[in-house]
Amino acid sequence: MSKTTLEKSKGNSPSMLELRRIEAAILRDVYQVVLERSGKEEAAATVAEAVSRSAIAQGKGMRAQLGRKPDLEDFAGLMPLWEAEGALEVEMLHQGPGRLDFNVKRCRFSEMYREMGLGEIGHLLSCNRDAEFCVGYNPDMKLTRTGTIMQGAGHCDFRYRLESKS
Repeated sequence: MSKTTLEKSKGNSPSMLELRRIEAAILRDVYQVVLERSGKEEAAATVAEAVSRSAIAQGKGMRAQLGRKPDLEDFAGLMPLWEAEGALEVEMLHQGPGRLDFNVKRCRFSEMYREMGLGEIGHLLSCNRDAEFCVGYNPDMKLTRTGTIMQGAGHCDFRYRLESKS
């Protein structure tokens, strides 16, 4: 991804951490309303679907800014957006056009959701966005992850692959 595209993505906008804080404050109220009306399962499903749609739309928007079908090097170029303000502490393991492997050792998104009293649904607000973003950004990108800090793992293991369609 070109630096100018990354700069356009950032602009004068709030950091991703701040955007997620704002979204979480709104979604907390939506979750509570649906919880009271329809129960925990429906409340979680509603938040999950809303966040999924948002992540796909964000992926599509970033692909449109790039102006072509992105690969994993382009995606890696976006990582500073999520790492801003120390939001993520990342250990890069492999970076290439078809494979991107890294571990997140510290996640301030997780910390923020817990501080907001949203630890129970933090994975819906943040972790589930990761694979859904790929749907909009490049559907050939696939994420495999076996654990997240938000759900009690010692780190988040991100393993992205670019599957070529023949």
